[in-house]
Amino acid sequence: MQIYQLLRDAAAVLARAGVEDADVEAELLLRHCLDLSRSGLFLRLKDFLSPEEEATFHLLLHRRCLREPLQHIIGSCEFWSMDFLVSPAVLIPRPETEFLLEQAFSTLTQEQCRPRHVLDLCTGSGVIAAVLAKELPDAEVTAADCSEKALAVARSNLLRHGLSERVQLLCVDLLTAFPPSPLFDLIVSNPPYIKAGDLPTLQPEVRDWEPHLALSGGVSGMEAITSICAEAAGRLRPGGWLFLEIGADLSEETEQVLRRLGYEQVRVTNDWADRPRVAQGRAARCKRSAF
Repeated sequence: MQIYQLLRDAAAVLARAGVEDADVEAELLLRHCLDLSRSGLFLRLKDFLSPEEEATFHLLLHRRCLREPLQHIIGSCEFWSMDFLVSPAVLIPRPETEFLLEQAFSTLTQEQCRPRHVLDLCTGSGVIAAVLAKELPDAEVTAADCSEKALAVARSNLLRHGLSERVQLLCVDLLTAFPPSPLFDLIVSNPPYIKAGDLPTLQPEVRDWEPHLALSGGVSGMEAITSICAEAAGRLRPGGWLFLEIGADLSEETEQVLRRLGYEQVRVTNDWADRPRVAQGRAARCKRSAF
């Protein structure tokens, strides 16, 4: 079968399976199968695949029809214009987390802050830590997660981008292993924030393939968020910043928690889809800023 016809048929099969952007995904699967760029695939549209190539492609197509995430099948995902390894041990990086980082960097620039000691909490695949290390070259970055399997993926990604010497990886449960003293100028986290009762309603790619440990924020969705806000209050240096990715339905609760704990400059920012996404607060400042 010629490639253009194979792509057309594959897109129809994916669409029937409920996959969004079926045309795009069919192309990405075939490019991965043949190890071709987009332009390379375009130049071969009238070519025929070998029986072996066609069999391999149909195997990948079958996996995607079972709603296995495309990123798991391909084994990687683009984030911040960088290519990261992913696996079922970690969340697949999403645009919402890029927005989290953009908001953090924008605030730091506006406030003329230059953080020296930075923590990525619930690091997962390590994408946040990698971007922090890349964009803050003078900072010491720590990445923490309670999952050894997730940290193995993060370690591979840091090595992949030449950042393994810049980021210290720690297996800890949130901030409990850190002494209750001012340690960090900046804490950034994408914690679990899905309400436990909402997990069955998620898309199959998320519900059936991504780690529930990194998704579920308990009955209220606020369990990890509340703990992080409370624990970070004593571990941020005066004037240090906390940035959290949150669920759109947790905006008011998160803001209340931050204010109750004494954070300053508390706000929640809407993402590109105009949904509440990033909560931020600043540790109370002394007369002299920490950075």
